Amino acid sequence: MTHEVLGAVRDLRPTFAARVEETEAARRLSEESVRDLVDAGVLRMLQPTAYGGREDHPVRFYEVVRELAGACGSTGWVASVLGVHPWHLGCFPERAQEDVWGEDPDTILASSYAPVGRMTPVDGGYRLSGHWRFSSGCDHAAWVLLGAMVVGREGLPLDFITTLVPASDFQVVDVWDAVGLRGTGSNDVVVEDAFVPQHRTLRNYEMGQLKVPGQRVNKGPLYRLPFGAIFTSAVAAPVVGSVAGGLDAFVHAMRDRNRLSLGGGYFVEDQFAQVAVARASSDVDAAILQTDHNIAAMYDLARDRAEIPMDLRLRTRRDQVRATERALSAVEVVFKIAGATSLRRGNPIERAWRDAHAGSVHVANDVERTLSLYGKGRFGLTVEDNLV
Repeated sequence: MTHEVLGAVRDLRPTFAARVEETEAARRLSEESVRDLVDAGVLRMLQPTAYGGREDHPVRFYEVVRELAGACGSTGWVASVLGVHPWHLGCFPERAQEDVWGEDPDTILASSYAPVGRMTPVDGGYRLSGHWRFSSGCDHAAWVLLGAMVVGREGLPLDFITTLVPASDFQVVDVWDAVGLRGTGSNDVVVEDAFVPQHRTLRNYEMGQLKVPGQRVNKGPLYRLPFGAIFTSAVAAPVVGSVAGGLDAFVHAMRDRNRLSLGGGYFVEDQFAQVAVARASSDVDAAILQTDHNIAAMYDLARDRAEIPMDLRLRTRRDQVRATERALSAVEVVFKIAGATSLRRGNPIERAWRDAHAGSVHVANDVERTLSLYGKGRFGLTVEDNLV
């Protein structure tokens, strides 16, 4: 099934590439692009089979994401973020999954996980209010996953959770106008005093302990994996894919170029250009190999119902942010060696440079903070973080 999705995505690459300028100008994916992603099966790859999904290996999902991002960074980013949400919903109580997929297994979910919402306990659930930012692809979503803090009567925090909210209870505010990933439509989401039933919530603590209510119905290994691995890898994969696509475009564009400066001659005969391609390619390959290796190791343990040790969880996060760092290093090398060719607005090298840098500022791609977590764990100190 996965080869079917990957094959469909490869067939669609020219289509997504042709829509890049339109996507960036609109600051969001078109309905046609979203429908193409749905029809290709991309958004069902991590969805439970119980609700019409493919329940696929996450490494294969990231491969598809990188392929998409190589054609259009914004399309790859939205596909990755929207595509990882069905996995997260699969960890929710069965009733929540039924609410979303009961009538339409192609229902799309967006998210904004920062716990800026305030939830007050009431009979049967909570009252929720808040204003969230950076909800990629939310214009296309019928539901949204939102981070929130449960507060008591005195306003003190009681718990941190993710809540599920239907489109009837949230408003999208069109504010996205960014230098990179321009077509992701990462707009704001606002909720004003909406009721959220108890079954549409999931505690962050449960996710961290890898013991979630969704495992009662979704018994496969996919739903025993850490949020801090699956989601963070989903915001690294499009960055790596964008750079890989930019590198391919660079090699193709320079293959027949004849320099008019620096003594002339074919660009491809320049030793410095050859070294730059080697460095950039090595960084991209290392990023993919490490991240895929770690996710596969986790999946194997989950399949065998073995414990996923903290050192592997920390290593996965370490290599995930290093993948982003390596991708940035690669695109910087390419951007520089291409010279003034990189500066022309809208060319693939310039776009990859913008998209990679934009994706790198996501909190899950924060290199220094994440490496510090790994160092703490390696020194035997206690690590407490929702993204591990």
